[in-house]
Amino acid sequence: MEPLKDRVFNTISSTRKDYSPSTIFNYAMIALILTSFAILITETFSSLPQGVKTALTVVDVFITIVFTIEYALRLWTCDKLYPHLGPVKARLKFIVSGWSIIDLLAILPFYALLLIPLDLTALRSLRMLRILRLLKLGRYISALDSVFVVLRNKRHELIASVSAIMVLLLVASVLMYYAENEVQTEIFQDAFSGLWWAVATVTTVGYGDIYPITAAGKLVGSCIALLGIALVAIPTGIISAGFSEVARKNERERHERELQEQKREREQGKAEVSEHPKP
Repeated sequence: MEPLKDRVFNTISSTRKDYSPSTIFNYAMIALILTSFAILITETFSSLPQGVKTALTVVDVFITIVFTIEYALRLWTCDKLYPHLGPVKARLKFIVSGWSIIDLLAILPFYALLLIPLDLTALRSLRMLRILRLLKLGRYISALDSVFVVLRNKRHELIASVSAIMVLLLVASVLMYYAENEVQTEIFQDAFSGLWWAVATVTTVGYGDIYPITAAGKLVGSCIALLGIALVAIPTGIISAGFSEVARKNERERHERELQEQKREREQGKAEVSEHPKP
């Protein structure tokens, strides 16, 4: 009989589609995560009856307890995830891993509210952190997991492109200050006061609440708008290429698994023939 620890690990960590307990566990966790987010949205309605508010609180406490048990079980079985490490090192590696941090942030606000007296602003901020529970979906939905894989694989290129966009925003803000400060003193008070305009222009949103009126300002705005289109398109291209690479890798791995399965079936067939030769 399979040891309890192995059964628990296979249930909460296995990605095998043919393992029923793992599939049931994944669907149950997805349902709890979506329910938790629905509760977070529903609580924003101030006209809710007190009975409904109490029911939502009870359900949210239940979900938090389930998430806590899940985190404890993952911590208990993480030496199965990292068999090459000792029990202590395996748990330390698990605690600092990205998924573990997300799991911890999903339950931390609940216990912080119980243990630490907070004012209304801090209370709302902590309760808002429950939105991070949505990130847990990436563990149970392979399509969402691909997003995290792409961001991790392309992090250097994305950091470089975002850095270039930030430099453009700062340059645009400074140039617009010198172009517009004399005629729009209240709006462009310093070099950073035009940063909102720069963001709206580079991202091609253009709200229109702040805009240049001088010839120099309009020239700077036109150049920044054109550069913004090009720079904002760069991260899109990087992410698209990353998705293509992940899709090709997944297809290659799926093909290799099929070949291995076919090879295994042929070997089993040969073994059965050798054990039962024809008379």
